Parts: sequence; C-alpha cells; structure tokens
Amino acid sequence: MVYEFEGRTEKEAIDRAAEALGLGKDDFDVEILEVQRSGLFRIKKGYVKIRVHLNQPALGSSAHAEEADEPRSVPHEQRRQKKFDEPEAKNDFEQKIIDFIEGIVRRMGYEGKASVLFREERKIGFKIDSEHSSILIGKKGKNLDALQLLINIYAGRQGREDIRVILDTENYRIRREESLVRLAYTVADRVRENHGSVLLEPMNPFDRRLIHTTLNDIADVETKSEGEGLYKQVRVYYRGAH
Repeated sequence: MVYEFEGRTEKEAIDRAAEALGLGKDDFDVEILEVQRSGLFRIKKGYVKIRVHLNQPALGSSAHAEEADEPRSVPHEQRRQKKFDEPEAKNDFEQKIIDFIEGIVRRMGYEGKASVLFREERKIGFKIDSEHSSILIGKKGKNLDALQLLINIYAGRQGREDIRVILDTENYRIRREESLVRLAYTVADRVRENHGSVLLEPMNPFDRRLIHTTLNDIADVETKSEGEGLYKQVRVYYRGAH
C-alpha cells in the first residue's frame, strides 16, 4: 500500500507517517518525492514530501506492496539489530529461500550458492556467491532487483508477508550506495556552478532516496523525483532555477 505525507523536514514527514499508520519507522520504506528548503531569512518555509511503501511485498507482478494486514509496531531497541554471523539457514523458511534462489539461478543457466547475509527485525539479507555475479547484477542492478522482487513474492506465498528479503552479490548494493553518494555530490557541484539542473538516470526508490538524503543538507540545491512507474528520475537543481 502506498501513502504520501508532507512535513517541514524529512524527519517530520516520517514522524507523521509513522503516527498516522500506527507503525514503527522501520516498518515501511520511504521514497522522498520533493525537497524544498527554507528561503533567505526563512521567508519561504522548508517543505518535504515523501511517499511511504509498506514493507509487505505484493503477491503479483507489481514491485510495490498491496494492501495487507498491518504489521505490529516494533520497539526501537529491537530494530536495526543486524547479525552478520551464521550464514547457514536457521529454520525451514530460510532454507526454502536459499533453495529458491539457487533454483532461479540454475534455471537462468548459471551456478551459484546462496547463504544468509544478515538477519534483522522484519528484514533478512541473502547473498549469492557465483562466478557469474556480473550477469546476475545486470545493468545498474536491474537483474538483481528483479530477482529480489521474485524472492519477496515467493516469501509472501510462504506466509511471510511480514518480512522483507534483501538480495546481494559481490557487495553490489554497498558499492552502488558509495557510487551514488559520489554522483550526488558531483552533480550538486555542477548545478551550483551553472545555476541549472541535472536529470539523473532512472533509479529504483531506494537509490532515489539515497540521492535525496545525501543532498538534503546542501542549502542551495534541491531535488525532486520525476516520471511514472518504479524507475523514476531524480532532478537535482539550483534553488530558483526552476
């Protein structure tokens, strides 16, 4: 299910979403749609618009969650407790996911071994060790995103709509995050020099959010998402240039 909220800051918008939905802040994914900062002498008030995606994966072809039972809120101290040990499956569900991942890779014509990467409240990561990781990742990670979507659909059909599965290989997601942060700062420097704007490549919601949050504290640069569908583009622009 998708909702939109507004606030003077990203934190305020997320707080409003959590209160309205009755969820913990880690129980949903946030996509930042638009950021506008307060103007000179605060004549113009700051403004942040976000879109909230509940973490239950869809049991169909859509990349977003459909309406489902609302998950219970989790105390803050129980969240963000990643455990990077014990790569072997600890229960039947984890083993089914591992078998499913390896089966998909095998049907693609490649060999790969899956294992648990981390465990977190309402989230679990798996990695694939394979000689064909570059193919499994695909251009801009689109193959990996598609595989992750299929795995989340499968997890939902196993009755685990309450948990989100993250798939990685060769530490791609960490390397992608570092690359996007560098890109964000490079583009910000460019638009500050020419007082113009730059439209970035289409990205998934998580990559777009990283661009938005990276540039959130640069006073004379603003960002907003443009386009339709899952892979929207982020426009980075000098304040007053649009």
